[in-house]
Amino acid sequence: MTAAPQGPGFSTTVEALRLREWLLGPGQATLVMDQFSADDFQLVVDDRADVHVNSRDRRFYLGWFPLGRPGTDGEGWKIAVTGAAKARGYQMSFDTETPADVVAAAVARVLETSQQV
Repeated sequence: MTAAPQGPGFSTTVEALRLREWLLGPGQATLVMDQFSADDFQLVVDDRADVHVNSRDRRFYLGWFPLGRPGTDGEGWKIAVTGAAKARGYQMSFDTETPADVVAAAVARVLETSQQV
């Protein structure tokens, strides 16, 4: 079934308007952490039980803050890649309730695009 617009606008189908179920809740952090090998990355758990992962060359960083990163408003994950002489680095953050599946997908893509030199 298609609903035709009465004036300017768009048309859609009833099926396109149906509700969806979305992945919610933090999930299992191991989905993210299991992507790192001890050969290429260093893992540190601090006194707050926050987890920090660095690449051996220190250009990649991942922080997991289950109770929120201190000084932020609920930041649960921090990913940062340091830039080089001719290219800027980047960083991304996810809050504590972002599903680990989503963070794992972002980390997987970052790792896939890295190259050993």
